[in-house]
Amino acid sequence: MAIATINPATGETLKTFEPLNDTEIAAKLDLAGKTFAQYRKTSFSERSQWLQTAANILEQEKADFAEIMTLEMGKPFKAAISEVEKCALVCRYYAEHAPGFLADASVKTDASHSFVRYQPLGAILAVMPWNFPFWQVFRFAAPALMAGNVGLLKHASNVPQCALAIEDIIQRAGFPKGGFQTLLIGAAKVADLMADERIKAATLTGSEPAGASLAAAAGKQIKKTVLELGGSDPFIVLASADLEAAVVTATTARMLNNGQSCIAAKRFIVEEAIADQFEKLLLNKFLALKIGDPMQPDTDLGPLATPDILQDLDQQVQSAVNSGGKVLTGGHSLTDRPGNFYPPTIITDIPQDSAIAQEEFFGPVALLFRVPDIDAAIKLANATPFGLGASAWTTNNQERDRLVEEIEAGAVFINSMVKSDPRLPFGGIKRSGYGRELSIQGIHEFVNVKTVWVK
Repeated sequence: MAIATINPATGETLKTFEPLNDTEIAAKLDLAGKTFAQYRKTSFSERSQWLQTAANILEQEKADFAEIMTLEMGKPFKAAISEVEKCALVCRYYAEHAPGFLADASVKTDASHSFVRYQPLGAILAVMPWNFPFWQVFRFAAPALMAGNVGLLKHASNVPQCALAIEDIIQRAGFPKGGFQTLLIGAAKVADLMADERIKAATLTGSEPAGASLAAAAGKQIKKTVLELGGSDPFIVLASADLEAAVVTATTARMLNNGQSCIAAKRFIVEEAIADQFEKLLLNKFLALKIGDPMQPDTDLGPLATPDILQDLDQQVQSAVNSGGKVLTGGHSLTDRPGNFYPPTIITDIPQDSAIAQEEFFGPVALLFRVPDIDAAIKLANATPFGLGASAWTTNNQERDRLVEEIEAGAVFINSMVKSDPRLPFGGIKRSGYGRELSIQGIHEFVNVKTVWVK
């Protein structure tokens, strides 16, 4: 894929970029290593001040950054504004809490004094996706920088201006020049980077194949990785649920980021007693959504990020129909306009054991399943190779406890939409990846947890 800004709402190429050559990459790696040697000695108060300044820049210039996101990957402008604000939030969170998270932790043993110390590792490579082009980066960068590491960003090739803007924000905030650098390179260069001794660890958010590739390259070098991969998140609605609230949230949860989110609700699993009513209400909500220019404030659903994503989604929908699925609305890409637009789509009657029922649909397509009871709901929710998030709706405490205990996922949200929050760890199990971002767990992923024993 060329490194370029291509407006997904129009198909127009706005700007192209030359990828870095090997000499330029080596220079950036050298700078990262030299910067780390000094940066690791900075105080928490200095890092905190710089990160707070980064938050100020994000808040003051949020409209500019949001416009870049919308032009590069099609996110509705109002959602892009919220994303920038969330980036400022995570900066402030770690600026405030990192010193406590990384303070020496005393442990009583037979030593005169024993404790755990947390120390930075060095240059961390971040391979990031296009769908949340600011948030995914800052939720890595904020804890990594506060821990004393330096960052190297290999961003998705269709959001180069986002990548460069983030580097500029961090430098303007006061961090050393080599503290956080963007590498405009293709995916083929990642394995070589992992083989370089100056890279100490890596994190990736993206597809399952991309995660497997990075993990394999890192494994050869015995380097730590954190992977946040795909999801086919269940949205369970039991008969005791507040149906109106569930439907409103279901619509938001499926259409989040034009349907292109790993934690978007994708499989709607509804107890038979209320399935007809839920289906009717959901259909009405989908039909009311406005599709159009993502820069307009009244647009609910913008374009998919690339033509390839549009084509893949359309093929998945046709496979679902060929497997026995019934389309209630949508079901075909929109050809009456330029850009990568796909309508809100609901598919029912897909056989639960079909191959297509196991796949992740990355776009505004809801798969609707009916089940007789909570046992069947939990079984179907877990019948996927993924395990990222799950939303479940009930007002029955016994049902709630079973859902929390038995759903196989990195997060379970009861009567709410799955979302990331700086205060809570974020990540998945099974083929959705491993490791955690955010909260105290996230900042501990890329530090040396050193045991110290003194007599």
